Amino acid sequence: MSALEGVEGEDRQDYTREESRAIRQRSSRLLGSLLRPLRGRVVVAMVIVAVSTGLQTAGPALIAFGIDAGLPAIMQHRDAMPLALVVLAYLTAAIVGAVLMWHYTLLSARISQAFLYDLRGRIYRHAQLLSLEFHESYTSGRIIARQTNDLDSIRELLDSGIQGLIRGVLYMAFIAIALVLLDPISALVIACSLPILAVLTRWFQVTSQRAFRATRVHSARLIVKFVETMTGIRAVKAFRAEGRNEREFGVHVENYREANAKAIGVFGVFDPSLVVVGNVVVAAVLLVGGLRVADGQLAVGVLLAALMYARRFFDPMEEMAQFYNSYQSASAALEKISGVLDETPSVPDPARPVDLWHASGAIDFDGVRFAYRDDRVVLPAFELHIPAGQTVALVGSTGAGKSTLAKLVARFYDPTEGTVSLDGVDLRELHPKDLRRAIVMVTQEAYLFSGTVADNIALGKPGASLDEIRAAAHAVGADAFIEALPDGYDTDVNKRGGRVSAGQRQLLSFARAFLADPAVLILDEATASLDIPSERLVQEGLTTLLADRTAIVIAHRLSTVEIADRVLVMEHGAIVEDGTPEELIGGSGRFARLHKAWRDSLV
Repeated sequence: MSALEGVEGEDRQDYTREESRAIRQRSSRLLGSLLRPLRGRVVVAMVIVAVSTGLQTAGPALIAFGIDAGLPAIMQHRDAMPLALVVLAYLTAAIVGAVLMWHYTLLSARISQAFLYDLRGRIYRHAQLLSLEFHESYTSGRIIARQTNDLDSIRELLDSGIQGLIRGVLYMAFIAIALVLLDPISALVIACSLPILAVLTRWFQVTSQRAFRATRVHSARLIVKFVETMTGIRAVKAFRAEGRNEREFGVHVENYREANAKAIGVFGVFDPSLVVVGNVVVAAVLLVGGLRVADGQLAVGVLLAALMYARRFFDPMEEMAQFYNSYQSASAALEKISGVLDETPSVPDPARPVDLWHASGAIDFDGVRFAYRDDRVVLPAFELHIPAGQTVALVGSTGAGKSTLAKLVARFYDPTEGTVSLDGVDLRELHPKDLRRAIVMVTQEAYLFSGTVADNIALGKPGASLDEIRAAAHAVGADAFIEALPDGYDTDVNKRGGRVSAGQRQLLSFARAFLADPAVLILDEATASLDIPSERLVQEGLTTLLADRTAIVIAHRLSTVEIADRVLVMEHGAIVEDGTPEELIGGSGRFARLHKAWRDSLV
């Protein structure tokens, strides 16, 4: 199941057996790839914790030897040496075990951080490489949940859960060995409880898995709602949607609370049950052992050691149950993350890329058919040739296919059938660096990143000098307002360009695109945010900067179309009119009617 398929199904809590198996295999592959570079340190950590646990387990056996051998030696022979040696061995084991656990804690922390560093980087890199199709389907809130909530769950497991599991398993194994060597009958009494523990643990495993998967689902919904509300806060304010959002968010909070309560309730049944079973076993060991001591079949020290071991045998079970809590949460998180990382780009890089160092800008659509889904065909059969250096304006109603055409040229999507080529090279075979250098797209949503004005313009050409940045800003008419900012080109635009208006953000995006100096420039409703004076300034810059460059201009404002060499009118994914602005305006077709209506609106 790919991540895109999982977008709609991500909120599911129940999967088929085949789906669950596939998800587990996918998560296991990811886990193995993350642990493989760390296997040396993991082996060392395992050895350290094994030796440390073994030394700690030796305590009751040493006490039994001290009672049964050391005390009689003092009472009968006035010899304190055996008891002294036992005490010395006990203290040595405790100190060495503690030092080894300290070293293990530091080493496990380094392993944990290396693991998370690798995983966090993979998510970030892979999310950037994924196609536009993925990001249009997978909400930003879910991506944030992968990088925050889910990674925190994995961190908690690595920091404390695994340590508790390893120590618990080893502790129980060493206790079982020590009991068999000290008193096989007491070991047999404890063994009688194992079937009950197996049934109880299995119930806990199945029930908690369902409960913790539900917590991850509701946690993701909570984050998605919060991110969407904050991202669209202007619309929330404009439509007075605070009350409705608060109610919807309250439902998500309540669902999350209930899911957590159910998960904790499962643990609340499991933990007391372990305590009851443990106490019953200790009582049984005491009863059987006490009768054997009275008959002279068992030494008092051995009975005491057996009781201590019996009591300690069940202590790790509680730690392991706590581990399973963390494990279920981390396992569900790893499922989500592996789903994202398993997603392959729908616009993959070519296996054998073709270099195109200097593109002239000729664009060709040959037998192109494109559909977002099988039932949503946007371009049924499309043919188009745009000569190098020609400025083409695309006009048509909403949904006519203009933006889809632009996205195909920018290779945000690949055609379902046919080819889109640049200078005769199929875009699917063109080297990605050459493609991004040759074709630049400016959209209506001019996004500014945190940093200075100069930094945002330089995104079009990393390493550009300040003079080049100033020249690009001047070309599009942005230099006047930039110089008026508090720190000029060094002004921090803040998140989402908070210091500049929507029209100014668009001008900065133009400067960024012009600095990139592409062979093909695509403007998708790029002047929609500009007022009339700003639009005229940009058009003056466009007239100069679009010279000797292929340009595709998509606009509803027909004033922008006037700078075009050629106008294409699109309807239902097909070109219905093709000609110069003057030819189409002088005719009686759709563009002439649109132009007349636009002129009348100005009057």
